[in-house]
Amino acid sequence: MTDAPRVLILGIGNILWADEGFGVRAVEAFHRAYDVPANVTVLDGGTQGLYLVNFLQDHDHLLVFDAIDYGLEPGTLKLVRGDEVPKFTGAKKMSLHQTGFQEVLSAADLLGAAPRELALIGCQPLDLEDWGGALTEPVRGRIAESLAMACAILAEWDVAVTPRATPLPEGAALLANDIDHDHYERREVAASSTI
Repeated sequence: MTDAPRVLILGIGNILWADEGFGVRAVEAFHRAYDVPANVTVLDGGTQGLYLVNFLQDHDHLLVFDAIDYGLEPGTLKLVRGDEVPKFTGAKKMSLHQTGFQEVLSAADLLGAAPRELALIGCQPLDLEDWGGALTEPVRGRIAESLAMACAILAEWDVAVTPRATPLPEGAALLANDIDHDHYERREVAASSTI
């Protein structure tokens, strides 16, 4: 009998640049919606870049949510696997985190500790220039579908996730902060009500 593979579900991106935050918002939504077994780690990787190498070294399988410029219609989801993943994370540089993640994959590989299985769920962004802006509707509208794709990949890897009987509230972010989707998106409403 072999041990269950150690699986990392990772969202990367920068929530301060509109659709660049897709990966983080998707992994937050996954965390709120699903319980995972003990061999699975769910992580908001944000823009940590090379700091993520240690996490990759500790896991056998890696599933990543990210905003990727595929040159497609905004909101289009695309699944990329295996050796193709690094090509897409560096194909068209959108931000500092993306180059950093390509380097993370290379560093893990050089250390002989790259995950055996690799899958990327990428979403084509519409807007990456709106500093402090929210996800655009075409991108926000694809989060539920991206979670379904993630569950299908995990099932292929023999990882059973369980829908939470009661999903965690919006504020139950992976990191203790007030920048989860609900708080962050509503900051303008709060600001305008104090005027």
